[in-house]
Amino acid sequence: MVGSVDENRARRVVDTLRDRGIDAHLERAGTYQFGVRVTLGDGREAVWDTDGTATLEAQVMRNGNLVGFVPVIEGSEDFDEAQVVDAIARTDYDRPIATQRTSAPPPAPALPREGGVFRRFMDGFRYR
Repeated sequence: MVGSVDENRARRVVDTLRDRGIDAHLERAGTYQFGVRVTLGDGREAVWDTDGTATLEAQVMRNGNLVGFVPVIEGSEDFDEAQVVDAIARTDYDRPIATQRTSAPPPAPALPREGGVFRRFMDGFRYR
């Protein structure tokens, strides 16, 4: 999903996750390589789809070291943005091999979108 598409789609997924109270950030993994980074609050971060594949999966990192992962989610190569957001929101990171909950936890208070009033200026007006 995110790794195989453009920056704008990754940004929209991040914005929707932040609207749900999930501490998500746009991950710039390389030139024209984007994903979603979710801060888990205990020093870990889940980095979703920076490998350029069409499927949805993540690596869970702490201080630059791999401490877990989210295996490829079946059928995710055909997910739309809402399904991607739902899959990320439903992920349970409590074990080294993360699992999907049957339903997402209730949304938390929304987090502000990154960049604030200068967002488009700092990003070079590349998106609508």
